[in-house]
Formats: sequence, structure tokens, C-alpha cells
Amino acid sequence: MYAVETENLTRIFGNFVAVNKVNLKIPQGSIYGFLGPNGSGKSTTIRMLCGILSPSSGSGHILGLDLKTQGEAIKEKIGYMSQKFSLYDDLTVIENLEFYAGLYSLNGAARQERIEYMLDMARLKDRRHEMTANLSGGWKQRLALGCSILHKPLILFLDEPTGGVDPKSRRMFWDIIYELAGQGTTIMVTTHFMDEVEHCDSIGFIYEGNLIADDTPANLKRDLPGMLLEIPAQDPMELVTRLKAENHAVLDVYPYGTSVHVLIQEEHIAEYQNYGYRLIMPSLEDVFVHYVKTKRKELVV
Repeated sequence: MYAVETENLTRIFGNFVAVNKVNLKIPQGSIYGFLGPNGSGKSTTIRMLCGILSPSSGSGHILGLDLKTQGEAIKEKIGYMSQKFSLYDDLTVIENLEFYAGLYSLNGAARQERIEYMLDMARLKDRRHEMTANLSGGWKQRLALGCSILHKPLILFLDEPTGGVDPKSRRMFWDIIYELAGQGTTIMVTTHFMDEVEHCDSIGFIYEGNLIADDTPANLKRDLPGMLLEIPAQDPMELVTRLKAENHAVLDVYPYGTSVHVLIQEEHIAEYQNYGYRLIMPSLEDVFVHYVKTKRKELVV
């Protein structure tokens, strides 16, 4: 059974198509990374899956429940956390947890047990009486996660939860995510960080409302056409311009840090013997660049 399953899920605002016929199948207990630039439709998709926003057309099921007709039942079974964290700064850590426990109708011993577990998970036991406003971004992040999973949701939606926090906090946050997934929670997370999605079970790339790729990280890298060369360059943009001007055979060429990445068919590798290249395995960033450029060409045609 799939935790998330959609068919041609679409959301239109006026004349603007924010999400266009997105088809998803996310197995239960898996981590699904959802990537795309700002304005690509990530958050709109998440809000539809959470039952917050109604689809304009298409259909979907969350844990077997229909998005259009069982929105309230869906909300009882999911957890949701956004980059803004949805915390009350004028409450203490423990007061935020108590508030959310009340929203989820947790009572008695189970209520206290879950609150204590969240304090331990977030490493906030010694800060339980501290004002939330005084917490750093990383501490707020873990508190917000604790609030969103107090009721033991079967699926957790994380909308850019690691934006604005330091790398150490990001790593700690992901340790918790892996632990939750290991316990059977399905997790769908949107992020800008390619290193985070390397460890997801599957990844979806969304661009201008269209799902342009959907597979495991390994398969996405393997299916990148041709072979990838990395050429060091003092001025990467100048080298890109020169390679294009010299009409070298390329599938794609673009600056990448202090180097240039060149995607070619194997039979053209001799053209680059004087460029000091090295053959590399593509990263997910290379994959994303390829799919976005391919989609742009399709839209132009």
C-alpha cells in the first residue's frame, strides 16, 4: 500500500497553473525528497496532500483516504512542519508542547509520556521552561518537529524544515528523521539541499509545476545520458563560452564551482584530451540541471 498516491493532481490559481498533473506513489515507511526551485509548486503540492488546499482537478489518496472527501480524517493521521516552525514565541518550550498535545486531544499518562519523549528527542529537557523566542534556529527546529509528531502520525510532511539552521543542526535533525522512518513513519520532505536528499529512498524533481523526474537517487544518476567530465578552470564562465564557441560536441556544459562540467557522448571524448578533465560520477545537482534544461527545451518547442 502507498502512503501517498496521486493521479494528475492539479492546482490552478486564476490563470496560473501552480501544480500540473502530478503523479506520485510513495510507499509506506519511506523517505521521499521533493526538490525544486522557489515557486516550482513544492509547497502547494504539500498543502494539497495535507488537506489544507483543495485540488483544482485530479485525485489523490493519503493512507487510503480520499483527498477530496476525507480531508478531516487525513489531518488526524498526518504531521506537518514548515520552515516557519508554527511555534508560539511567547510560550515556553513545555507550554508549546502542552498546547499541541491539547490540539491532538492527548490526555492522561499518554499525554505526559509523549511530551517527555519529545523533550528527550529534541534534547530540550534542560530548556523546558525557556521562552521559545530565546531559542536558536536549530533548537526551534527540533521543538517544532516534536510538536508535529506528538500524536504519532503515520505520515509526516516537512516543508523546507532545515532552511536557516546551521549544518550541525541539520545533521541532527536528519538523524531524527532516519529514526522516525525506521519506526515506520512515512516522510515527505521538501528541501533546497542536495546533500540531504542523497539519503532519501526516492526523489521527485518539480519544475514550474511539473514533476520532471521521480526515482531513486542511484537510478537518477545512472540514467543521466552520456558521460560526465569535470574540467578545472580559473574562470569557469570563460571556459564554458570557449567550449561553445569552438563547437565541441556536448550534451550539456555549465559552470560548477571552480570547474566546468561537460556532459558528452563517449565517442567524443577525444575532443577534450587537452583540457585536463577527469571523469566523474554525476551528483544529484548534475541530474537536476539536466532535467531542468531538458524541460525548458520542451517548453520552448
